[in-house]
Amino acid sequence: MDARRWLSNVGSGVKGAFDENRSILSFEEWLQAFGEAPRRHARSSAQYLRDVLDHFGSEERDTPVGRVRRWKLFDLAFEPEAGALRVAGQEEVQAALYRALGTFVRSGRVSKLILLHGPNGSAKSSLVAALVRGMEAYSRTSDGALYRFHWVFPSERRLKGGAGLGFGPRADPGDLPSWAHLEGDAIDARLSCPMKDHPLLLVPKEERRRLLEERCRPTSREGASESDFVLSDYLLEGDLCPTCRQVHDALLAAYRGDWLKVLRHVQVERFYVSGRYQQGAVTVEPQHYADAGYRQITADRSAAALPAALHSLALLEPQGPLVAANRGLIEYSDLLKREPEAFKYLLGTSETARVTLDHFVLQLDLVLVASANEKQLSAFKESPEFPSFKGRLELVRVPYLRRASVEQEIYDRQITPAAVGKHVAPHATRVAALWAVLTRLKRPVPERYRGEVRDLVEDLAPLEKLRLYDVGAAPDRLSLAQSKLLRAHAGDLWHESDVYPSYEGRSGASAREIKTALFNAAQDPEARCLGPLAVLEELAAICRDKSVHDFLSQEVVDGYHDHDEFVRVAEADYLDAIDDEIRDAMGLVSEAQYLDLFERYLSLVSHWVKGEKVRNPVTGEYGPPDEQRMIELESIVKPVPEDRRDFRRGLVSTVGAYRLDHPDAATIDYVAIFPDLFRRLKDHFYDERKRQLRRSREDVLRYLSDERGSLDERARRHVEDTLRNLRDRHGYCEACAKDAILFLLRRRYEG
Repeated sequence: MDARRWLSNVGSGVKGAFDENRSILSFEEWLQAFGEAPRRHARSSAQYLRDVLDHFGSEERDTPVGRVRRWKLFDLAFEPEAGALRVAGQEEVQAALYRALGTFVRSGRVSKLILLHGPNGSAKSSLVAALVRGMEAYSRTSDGALYRFHWVFPSERRLKGGAGLGFGPRADPGDLPSWAHLEGDAIDARLSCPMKDHPLLLVPKEERRRLLEERCRPTSREGASESDFVLSDYLLEGDLCPTCRQVHDALLAAYRGDWLKVLRHVQVERFYVSGRYQQGAVTVEPQHYADAGYRQITADRSAAALPAALHSLALLEPQGPLVAANRGLIEYSDLLKREPEAFKYLLGTSETARVTLDHFVLQLDLVLVASANEKQLSAFKESPEFPSFKGRLELVRVPYLRRASVEQEIYDRQITPAAVGKHVAPHATRVAALWAVLTRLKRPVPERYRGEVRDLVEDLAPLEKLRLYDVGAAPDRLSLAQSKLLRAHAGDLWHESDVYPSYEGRSGASAREIKTALFNAAQDPEARCLGPLAVLEELAAICRDKSVHDFLSQEVVDGYHDHDEFVRVAEADYLDAIDDEIRDAMGLVSEAQYLDLFERYLSLVSHWVKGEKVRNPVTGEYGPPDEQRMIELESIVKPVPEDRRDFRRGLVSTVGAYRLDHPDAATIDYVAIFPDLFRRLKDHFYDERKRQLRRSREDVLRYLSDERGSLDERARRHVEDTLRNLRDRHGYCEACAKDAILFLLRRRYEG
């Protein structure tokens, strides 16, 4: 390796990127850039954060409980190594954040503190962390460029001695209109703006307003829409921070009012949002001291390098989280864990974007976000301080997830072979997600519904409600018409408790607790895989520890909150899943066979509904649809209480509705339209072949044991095909395949 060449290449790349990004500019150069994209450079923090969300885009998604809009930023696709930190679900929270930012933009200022509240472990901090990562990535793009400025003071040697301001009698720059690009010993001192003030604040207020209105052509705030550009109070009415104001005025006096000479000292620098280095993004942990303070710059030895004109000034530099976060976002983690006296200043700061210190007032341009759990918020609402804060808070509820497939995404990303040190068997995370969501569901309130819907809702069991939320599946016991009616009201069930203090998703097992259970389940050194059975044992252990987990003390109501029973429900669901997978791997009945059988039946039903005759493929004669063939299949798939004629008409109308909703679909996905019907059809075929299933499973177990030699060639090939299918189609290894087959045989196929 040629170290010198490697370093040279890297150095050239860094220098090229630095020049391309225009990281250091004079004020004139920055003003030129402003003129090329004025709206981009005149954004407030709220506008910037909303543009961050828009930059990564969004998409509309259909769910069983309604259509939602998801902002892609929260998927963190722009940062692949951070995939485990992706925010699963919470689209309603994302929409609430976007609406709040839109309100701030249209009003021209951040007028409230956004308080994310919900149970512990509901992703409040994860949402903010994703926002910060999005800000960091966006600030590195050309559209997301942010600029601050510094004061630079050239060395006396460069300007050849003298007195006065400290630059000598020949301080007139001549052919040097700015000192922004001086390097090394050509600069005696560089004084940074501690607040990262916007460069436009250097322009006098009236001229600044005219410039902004001329170049940005803003929309009036009254009646402004999301797409309109509104100028913020920060740029229209704002002023330099106290430190920069003192420096500016001292230089202006020394130059006898020549403002252009003052601008020679301005060096504009691009900065990048960084949570790690607290640059435009800061998280404040619970604490008991103020979030802003100051120190005297002129008491520092480095101040000796400042020109004489500034020596008489008592320059005070503000510092602290609020200062570091300016022009970006500040998060107060678990805000309500602090004593009220520690955050009372937010009463004014959240409304006026100002914070008062002993010697001056700081003007801020930042979005304020805080988090609190429900217990803290409930206690705060009872305190005498709450009425003062109520109008200054934008409350955004962050509940636990209520869709098991979305909950499973969390565990699938974090419970990996690398994390637990062994293979993760299929369904290990699934049973955990299923149990977690079951613990969070509330019994529906039938009184909120009328007619037949009321009866359907009243009879809805926890697992049935979970499946309705998750995949839009109605209970098998319902007729097609009832299933359609229940699915139509899934959204009403989802939002049923939104206005209740004890809303659905407020209590139950948190994702943190479930992840701990999964890691604990992986600790058995004898187990080659992290399997569902070990996970179920950990969930049962949680249920026994009622002194630690508050949700376990809830009263059981019609099967809801019965957490011990939910472990058994998760186990039964796991048995159903592995039963289906093992049958599929053995190739006993293919999906194509079900589909072909159903399509032939549906063709007969379609002719029957229309009153048409059907051509007999054997005789060639036309006659009525074969009633016996239709009845034969209906005896398998039709819910018992439903009338045969209504069932047939319901099938045809459902297919017709699908065609209307999907006019461009080349084929019809009958399995997706009638999942319950196909499940009953498969179960019927499997029930008829139980003996063969038991024999095949026993062959698999012999193959995986010392009895492999007892199998004949045909049986051995069938077992190898089965294991290969289990591996390729479903992700099993030999160890967890054996565990699954043994468990299934013991529970369902003994005797």
